[in-house]
Amino acid sequence: MSNTIDFSRIAKARLPELLQAMPKAELHMHIEGSLEPELIFALAQRNAITLSYSSVEALRAAYAFTDLQSFLDIYYAGASVLLHEQDFHDMAWAYLLKAKADHVVHTELFFDPQTHTERGVPFEVVVKGLTSACERAQRELGVSASLIMCFLRHLSEEDALATLEQALPYRDLFIGVGLDSSERGHPPEKFARVFARCRELGLHLVAHAGEEGPPEYIVNALDVLHVERIDHGVRCVESPALVERLARQGTALTVCPLSNIKLCVFKTMADHNLKTLLQHGLKVTVNSDDPAYFGGYLNQNFLATFADLDLDAQDAYTLARNSLEASFVSEERKAAWVSQLDQVFAQFAH
Repeated sequence: MSNTIDFSRIAKARLPELLQAMPKAELHMHIEGSLEPELIFALAQRNAITLSYSSVEALRAAYAFTDLQSFLDIYYAGASVLLHEQDFHDMAWAYLLKAKADHVVHTELFFDPQTHTERGVPFEVVVKGLTSACERAQRELGVSASLIMCFLRHLSEEDALATLEQALPYRDLFIGVGLDSSERGHPPEKFARVFARCRELGLHLVAHAGEEGPPEYIVNALDVLHVERIDHGVRCVESPALVERLARQGTALTVCPLSNIKLCVFKTMADHNLKTLLQHGLKVTVNSDDPAYFGGYLNQNFLATFADLDLDAQDAYTLARNSLEASFVSEERKAAWVSQLDQVFAQFAH
């Protein structure tokens, strides 16, 4: 139906309203990164944990990052309040309520079991708490939510393989695996064996690459790990051959605009290359990454991006449709969501 939508009839002034109303999927969101300071303090109190910050305000003031590592340090500190199934449920539920408000119809949540198991929290506690929130979201909110288990790349592959073994009894509770944490000095090929095993198990494969790491990391994520999507991927533009390949293959990039600014990948939103990526015909999606830390959930990422880059209604449609088509769901569900998307745009074009 997109062929019959006259995008030129959608006034620029209505774009913010459209961005918020359009159905969309979120494919790059770390659930531990949705822990707001208020919930961190509430969980700390519930679990009798003493934080090294005196107040919610003091903790929020610490969210001034110079790079990925400075963020990760505080991210892991925040996760220390998560001990019980209910804690993981409450964290995910808080995010899923925001997703519903942002007209997210489907979300694929990253979770980091190693962040918790190395603190003595059983894998089962983590995955069951998150799963119960996902099931509740489908039931009460009509929001589809799946889990993707990520390996921490600053740890060893042996650690990742051990985590996979712990996860196998709960194989039906997550749809894929990813690779996150500090990118520099930890190339994708470090995890070749564990990704090969996950591929044998029929899991979907994604990996962070080309955020702080070079374009070669994207190439190796594709060729060595055989990932289906690239998380971030903004540095692909440094290699014209890679850009051409990504466009030809239709490989989705899960770009996180506000995160990129907060972590100094780009100086300002006006410097972001999202429009350039679209102009190259890449399958770009917009995502929030770690929204509690980076200043915004999904709609705020869309609004900030469109405010500072010269993007229009056609770009909005492309980004939303890309997110739906790049999700790991059946073609029937994708088609139903795309139909909803078409209807929203048709209404705005009248």
